[in-house]
Amino acid sequence: MRVGIGQMNAHVGAIEHNAETVLAMVGEAQAAGCDVVVFPELAIPGYTPLDLLWRPGFVSACEDAVASIAERVGRVTVIVGSVAAEASKAAANRSDPSSTCDGAGTDITNVAHLLSDGREIGRVAKIHLPTFDVYSEKRYFTPGEGVETHVVAGMRVGVNLCEDLWIDDGPTDLQASLGARVIFNLSASPFYVGKPEIRRRLVRRRAQENGVTVVYANLVGGQDDIVFDGGSFVMNENGDVVSAAPRFHEGLHVVDLPCDPIRLQPEDPAQEARAALVLGIRDYVHKNGFKGCLLGLSGGIDSAVIACLAAEALGPENVLAVYMPSQFSAAKSGEDALAVARALGVRYLEISIADLHARFRRLLPQAAAGLVDENLQPRIRGLLLMALSNQEGSLVLCPGNKSEIAMGYNTLYGDTVGALAPIADLYKDDVYRVAATYRDLIPRRIIERAPTAELRANQRDEDDLPPYAELDPALRALIEGNASRDGLLAAGFPTPLVDEVLRRYYLHEHKRRQLPHGIKVTTKAFGSGRRVPITNAYRQ
Repeated sequence: MRVGIGQMNAHVGAIEHNAETVLAMVGEAQAAGCDVVVFPELAIPGYTPLDLLWRPGFVSACEDAVASIAERVGRVTVIVGSVAAEASKAAANRSDPSSTCDGAGTDITNVAHLLSDGREIGRVAKIHLPTFDVYSEKRYFTPGEGVETHVVAGMRVGVNLCEDLWIDDGPTDLQASLGARVIFNLSASPFYVGKPEIRRRLVRRRAQENGVTVVYANLVGGQDDIVFDGGSFVMNENGDVVSAAPRFHEGLHVVDLPCDPIRLQPEDPAQEARAALVLGIRDYVHKNGFKGCLLGLSGGIDSAVIACLAAEALGPENVLAVYMPSQFSAAKSGEDALAVARALGVRYLEISIADLHARFRRLLPQAAAGLVDENLQPRIRGLLLMALSNQEGSLVLCPGNKSEIAMGYNTLYGDTVGALAPIADLYKDDVYRVAATYRDLIPRRIIERAPTAELRANQRDEDDLPPYAELDPALRALIEGNASRDGLLAAGFPTPLVDEVLRRYYLHEHKRRQLPHGIKVTTKAFGSGRRVPITNAYRQ
């Protein structure tokens, strides 16, 4: 069996465009002599459409697109993810207008269509609908009611969707018991560092325990705060990877089954994060109809990394770096900012805010001092960046990292302005690791310099925060490990550190709610996968 994996970058809501991408890859697969070509979960609507599923005509447009694809498919079998709808079989609340607005009375299913010879030859509905982290599928979809197998190119196969593969004694096991020798899994599996090995470990278990070959077709591309990394692969019944598609790149990947095992190279976490962030920036900017971006380039490590990511994602000619010194900015900050801009080849602009800062001080009825005076500066910078955004027609990138965001060490309507916060899911130590992948572009002096916001004379971040070497491990345990206060203390973190971290972490939830989207690269990011009330009294 010759299999084509259509690892595509679906654009949510661009239904016709997505269908044309499918057809173009089907054409490639036919020319390559493929017997079957498989596409990711929700390839037609994009993952995930969220409340667009309830907009009038959205699901029917997806159904029409699939019908159009079927009409143009020859003898090759196409397996493609989409959505379908029918009248609800269960009672629905039709009395509350908020319920009827949200699709009451209609069952929507997350499906895989099997198409061949101009028609649909099968349809499989996703059974297991995840609700953890970034997923909210039970809000939208009705689960499928059973499993079946199909004959493709003379071989009995099973088709299931994403989470169905992750369930022990689930659809894969049942399909294997019905005689399936190959399992096609259509996935939209979001990226975080280390996720590919977790997928392979899971698929190895499914393949070995059921004696089946698994074809894992994963989505690629950025969608708001989520990145899909592709990395589709085929694993034989012995648990050996026999084929693997490139990560972070769209394209058709062809493999003949059976075939010999291949050896995969170990993943470098910093390079993984870099590739994900580059793709996330590129797709966020381009899919939202923009060409370029701009950012405040301070001479520090965070903005230097963001500048590198943006230039790689969009091309240096589409990036504007703006250095905005105040009376507290050191000369070496300007030198380092200019050095980064020149190394990258991005456009560079310097605007001093010293006079504006002085004028703003005079406008206040009381003398500006302490935090009031410090916060004036990033707010002036934010105002200028947004004005330049309007002039340029470009998006502003927010510089905050995860350590700062967790502790509320940022200024609302100042250094938090922007359309996207690329490194919002990188702790400070992660920022340095990604910076190391750009060692030829970021001056060593930036990497070695003590972090500083330069909002007062001789300021350093560690004057206002615990040292990052102590802070980052505690934050990882709190956020990604979901550790309680007692758990943090039991893990050996000092009581003063724990109490300060928890105090600031809970205090600044309102700031996080107003931040631009970050790009998820860890198991728990500040964004769509984290739902915490702003108003709450819990402090454990």
